[in-house]
Amino acid sequence: MSKFSLEVLNKRVFPYLASNDPDVILGSKFGEDVALTRLGGNILVSHMDPIIGAVKDIGRLAVHVACNDIATSGTPPRWLQVLVLVPKKEDEDLLEIIMADIGRGAKETQTSIIGGHAGYSASLSRPLVAVTALGTLINLEPVYTKGAKPGDHVLISKGIPLEGTAILANDFSKAALKLGLTEEDLSEARQLMGQVSVIPEALIFAKHGATSMHDVTRGGLLETLLEIADLSNNCIRIDYEMIPISRVCDRFANAFGFDPLMMISSGTLVATIPPEHVNDAKQALRQAGIAYSDIGEVVSGEGVKILRDCEMLHYQEIQPDKDELARIWLEFKPDRSK
Repeated sequence: MSKFSLEVLNKRVFPYLASNDPDVILGSKFGEDVALTRLGGNILVSHMDPIIGAVKDIGRLAVHVACNDIATSGTPPRWLQVLVLVPKKEDEDLLEIIMADIGRGAKETQTSIIGGHAGYSASLSRPLVAVTALGTLINLEPVYTKGAKPGDHVLISKGIPLEGTAILANDFSKAALKLGLTEEDLSEARQLMGQVSVIPEALIFAKHGATSMHDVTRGGLLETLLEIADLSNNCIRIDYEMIPISRVCDRFANAFGFDPLMMISSGTLVATIPPEHVNDAKQALRQAGIAYSDIGEVVSGEGVKILRDCEMLHYQEIQPDKDELARIWLEFKPDRSK
C-alpha cells in the first residue's frame, strides 16, 4: 500500500519513463500527479491511481482520488477508465458492489466511464481498484506542484485527516471500539467519506491565481508540503495550531496512535496563493460553502518548518515509503479478518 522510497523510484522506475514525443508537455515526474499531453490547441490531463487501503466504498473512493488529481491542475475531470480485481472468481457480488460504487462516484464527479477491465486474482487478499481519469484544459495554463513562490499564502480546504479516519471507521470498527471509541464516533467518522472530493475548491483556487496545488493523499499533509517545497525549491512554514482537525479525527488519531500530519486525507487540498489574490480566493471559498484555513506561507529555504507545541520542527526528507494507514493495516485486524 506504500510507495517505494524515492531512492528506489529514482533508480528503478524513473530512468525508464523518458519520452521524446514533442507533444508530451509533462511526463512522469515525482510530486507532479498528472501527465500533460498536447492535443491540437488543447492539453489532455491524465492521472492513474490504485486503491487497496480500503474495502468499503473502495470504488467510489478510487474515482474521487483520481479525479482529485486531475482537478489539482485546474482541470475538470471528464472521462474514466477503471480496473477492478477481486480475490476470487466467486466474488461476483463484491464485484457488483464495487462497480455500483464506481458508478456512484462517476455521477458525483460528473464523469463518464469509457472502458477498463474487471477480473479476479487469487494472489489478492482484498480488492484492488485503479482508476485512470482524464480531462482537457482549454485555453488555460495548468497549475503545477512546482509553482509555489516566496510570499504565497498556504491554504488548505476542510481539514485533516479525513479519508484515513473514514477508512478506519469503515474497515476497522471492531478495533476502534476495543480502543475506546464509540458507535457515535464511528458514525461521525464514516460521514467524512462524503467530503473526499476536492474538485470544487481546486477549480476555485485555479481561478484565483493558485501557483501550486496538491491533494493530501499518501503520507498526509506533511508529505504533501514536502513535495511542494522540494519541487518549487522553497521552504514552507506552517503553524500547526492553524490546521483544522475535527474532534472525531483527533479521537481516532489518539486511539490508533497515528500523527494526523502523516495520515492520508483525500478531501483536503493544499494551494499556494499569491498575497494579491488570497482575499478573493477566500471570499470565493466562503461563497461556495467550502471550509478552509490559512496555515502558513512559502519562504526562501528548504523543506517544511512547522511550529508545533512552541517548537519549530524542520522536515527535509521526502519519504513516499512511509504511510500511517499501511502501518495500521499491519498492526490491527480489519473487520473481515477471522
